[in-house]
Amino acid sequence: MRDTAGFKVYRAVVLTVLGVFTVIPLYVMATSSLKPLSDVQGAFSWWPSNVTVEPFIEMWRTVPLARYFVNSTIVAVVATVASVAVAILAAFAVSRFRFRGRGTFTTSVLSTQMFPGVLFLLPLFLIFVNINNSIGLQLVGTRMGLIVTYLTFSLPFSIWMLVGYFDSIPRELDEAALVDGCGPLGALARVVLPAARPGVIAVAIYSFMTAWGEVLFASVMTTEANRTLSVGLRQYSTQTNVYWNQIMAAALVVSIPVVIGFLLAQRHFVAGVTAGAVK
Repeated sequence: MRDTAGFKVYRAVVLTVLGVFTVIPLYVMATSSLKPLSDVQGAFSWWPSNVTVEPFIEMWRTVPLARYFVNSTIVAVVATVASVAVAILAAFAVSRFRFRGRGTFTTSVLSTQMFPGVLFLLPLFLIFVNINNSIGLQLVGTRMGLIVTYLTFSLPFSIWMLVGYFDSIPRELDEAALVDGCGPLGALARVVLPAARPGVIAVAIYSFMTAWGEVLFASVMTTEANRTLSVGLRQYSTQTNVYWNQIMAAALVVSIPVVIGFLLAQRHFVAGVTAGAVK
């Protein structure tokens, strides 16, 4: 079907408006990170009159940004690996086997996506406190507690998306692997996972982004020793001053890992999300 001239104009206008709304905040953030603090706190200007890279140097001294960076990396990577591993096994079981409670399980997984995440804050906190009181396992104020918290968010969506992707892979492929002597896990590793690589990559990106940028649970479940980047950025604001230029510089730096990872896997991410949504 060919696009009409009117539709092309409409599409160009809409994409231009959306592009402007997307680029302007990034532009203001980038230019503000190159201004002295006095310029940022003064009248707004689209272009810095005095360009300086001092905010990119001072931001490491004002707050322990390097430590927050390490904490965020550990939490996000471990949460991503655990989420992908558990989601693959759960989705493979739901997609390939028929067992009692299968419908209830899938319904429960989907139903968790209907509630705002903030509703789970108090229940998770109380569960972690009771676990500590019962068996002495400290979760509140630790990286492990934050990783477990993020798994409760990323796993339901990951399982749901991978089930849709696994269903799109012909069963004859893993049945042929079983005939050749593979067990169910062998068929999963050698046949299903290679065919489902875009879906697995999409799940990994989603899990990493969820853990990397989350603020609410990180502010409650962490202490100063294991604070993450998303919470640590607030420390650029004190009772006497707000270092806006350093906040913008730090925001640019902490965005780099996510942006690079997304650009490298963009093609697989789009294919995985699309397949998981429609199949």
